[in-house]
Amino acid sequence: MEQSYNRPPQHLAWHETLEIHELVAFQSIGLMKLKKAYREITDPELKEIYRQSIHALSKNISELLQFYPMAPGSDRFDEERVDKLPFYSGDLLGLAKTSVRNYAIAITETATDSVRIVLTKHLMGAIDLHAKIYQYMYKRGFYPSYNLNKLLKNDVNLANKALSEPI
Repeated sequence: MEQSYNRPPQHLAWHETLEIHELVAFQSIGLMKLKKAYREITDPELKEIYRQSIHALSKNISELLQFYPMAPGSDRFDEERVDKLPFYSGDLLGLAKTSVRNYAIAITETATDSVRIVLTKHLMGAIDLHAKIYQYMYKRGFYPSYNLNKLLKNDVNLANKALSEPI
């Protein structure tokens, strides 16, 4: 039976669930990187900016995790990984995804043919790299993109690890 428009749904929509997944995964990796770098920052002003960024990301992640029980078909999220390969490969995937976006945007701003050719070549390389990293992660179960429950479970594990890592 179709959802009644008179009462709010009891779960998130699929598309918003996937957007929350992207935000949690990206911010969790970023939080871990910030916490590792924080230890090496010696300038007090920059250290304070890092501390504020760490606090803001931690708050964002905690708030977004509250929606995971509302994800369609969600189940318990209690399994945790101990190896760092998912983190490193996820970080590399995020870099590749950002490169694809940045090159695509840059191409739309290009007026010079020779620059457009080079940027297009770089874009295709970034797309190939993204596919290679994704396949690596998928084969190893780090990015179970066809299983929403496992995908969200991985997010929760990564987020909890990022939140619990000391500064």
